[in-house]
Amino acid sequence: MSDLIRLYSYWRSSAAFRVRIALNLKGLKYDYVAVNLVEGGGQQRQPAFHKLNPQELVPVLIDGERVVRQSMAIMEYLAEVYHGAGYALMPSNARERARVRSISQLVACDIHPLNNTRVLGYLGEQFGASQAQKEIWVRQWIGNGFVALEELLATNPSTGEFCEGDEPTMADCCLVPQVYNARRFGLDMNPFPTIGRIHQRCLSMSQFGEALPENQPDAPGRGR
Repeated sequence: MSDLIRLYSYWRSSAAFRVRIALNLKGLKYDYVAVNLVEGGGQQRQPAFHKLNPQELVPVLIDGERVVRQSMAIMEYLAEVYHGAGYALMPSNARERARVRSISQLVACDIHPLNNTRVLGYLGEQFGASQAQKEIWVRQWIGNGFVALEELLATNPSTGEFCEGDEPTMADCCLVPQVYNARRFGLDMNPFPTIGRIHQRCLSMSQFGEALPENQPDAPGRGR
């Protein structure tokens, strides 16, 4: 581990948003390296970044000599390597860890990939989808996932102030960015009161608020 952590991020990336929350919950200082995924065809396609991550995706975390890719792997890395710092991110009990992973993957693996920048761009380029049609697509798949997630959270006694118990975990790091996207694309959140309650509880903590897209140095209007 290193005294200097670097995070390659984009202000509106949901995956990077998750990692920013996790870093904040751990109380870890880091150097923010902005990668504009849109401007000029995307800085992620430039040779220097391609070498860092051949997938040409953010986030990428550099901790000393270690390079960690993929938001889920990064968050588990932070939980394991910095286990004594801040919030644990992962429970100590195997059953609870499994539940945190399942909630996290429901969002990160089943909902989010259908609605990321690459997919929406492809829908427009290959099928001529309009912005309105893309927004319908996004609402469909976030809503579909939230129906299941709401039931899983509302009916399980392990759900507390947060997705698992009364301390924030990796699951909450995944939940908050997805709710942000749901609201951005106009999804009606009224059918999901448990998700909404947990989201509100998370945003009562500065670690979540400081990670919001509009608070990042590369967000429009931030004078970067």
